[in-house]
Amino acid sequence: MPSKKKSTGKKNSTPGAIETKQQASKTGPGKKTVSKNSFFIVTIGASAGGLNAISELVTQLPSNLNAAVLIVIHLSKAAIGDFLLERIRKNSKLPCQIGRHGDAIARGQIYIAAPDEHLLINDNKIIIGHGPPENRFRPSIDVLFRSAAASAGERVIGIVLTGLLNDGTAGMMAIKQCGGYCIVQDPNEAEYPSMPLSVLENMEADHCVSLKAMGDIIERITQKQIVKRGATPQNVIVESRLSELAATGLDGVSRLGKKTLLACPDCGGGLWVVKNGWVKHYRCHIGHSYSEQDLDVKQSEKIESTMWVAVRMMEERKLLINRLAKENNERGLRQLSQSYEEQGQHLEEHITRLKELIFGINTD
Repeated sequence: MPSKKKSTGKKNSTPGAIETKQQASKTGPGKKTVSKNSFFIVTIGASAGGLNAISELVTQLPSNLNAAVLIVIHLSKAAIGDFLLERIRKNSKLPCQIGRHGDAIARGQIYIAAPDEHLLINDNKIIIGHGPPENRFRPSIDVLFRSAAASAGERVIGIVLTGLLNDGTAGMMAIKQCGGYCIVQDPNEAEYPSMPLSVLENMEADHCVSLKAMGDIIERITQKQIVKRGATPQNVIVESRLSELAATGLDGVSRLGKKTLLACPDCGGGLWVVKNGWVKHYRCHIGHSYSEQDLDVKQSEKIESTMWVAVRMMEERKLLINRLAKENNERGLRQLSQSYEEQGQHLEEHITRLKELIFGINTD
């Protein structure tokens, strides 16, 4: 009967469970070897043009991949999750499923975020979040990346593919701060290069490669099971927890950053600026979160929306005044009728100028 070896760390409660940082043994300066029972977390984020890119990437992943894969792609709320699942499943050697709350994360499995639901992880389990959109999207890439960094630290591989604006940049910085790997699609190849470029402009990527080279890199990292040493910053843990619980409150967000003079374009509350290294984003105490670019876009949309409301109200007032002018004219009240007509003409001039201003804003 073989002798029992003393354990040097706490055993995982689930076979193949993600290993805690305390369980990893140091093998050299800045590196650790992950035990045979542990696996990596691969997080993939994409937006415009992303479905084709993800379909291509998953074809390269082997059936014995030493990692679980979590995918967020920006879709409309009306999108059908089953269509997305089938599109990815038919190109993959790995089993795929829509992420379900409470599911244990398994090695060699692909989990896809459902439309209009945040996808997070905690304690080796899938967490489905219904908090406010971040970077104007739910699911948000930043939410997934930040959650993975807080939960799995240096065993996370973050991948940003084609997309507009910069969702995923703040989350990728969290992964880098925790010692994880950063892989970015070559912007020259990406159908929409904004998201990959945003990452490259704010941090040093471990790999900036074409889609066809990503599979080999992922397999090499997960097979070697060598991770970079990293400590999870407290603000990453706190912000991930807020997203997970859809928690609100001034106390929570005030610990993350400094209050600004800006107002949240969605709820009107104050915004705090949260900094992760060189990357910063804005968050209100309700939970809305924006990068600087997304905040600029959202403010522009809100200004235009507000101005169109003003146009609508002025049009309604013009109709009322014109009716009063007609009624008073029919009653023989010429002077009063003429006064209403003049008011109607002035309103028409204001409406025209306001529309010109709106059109000018849209063409700037």
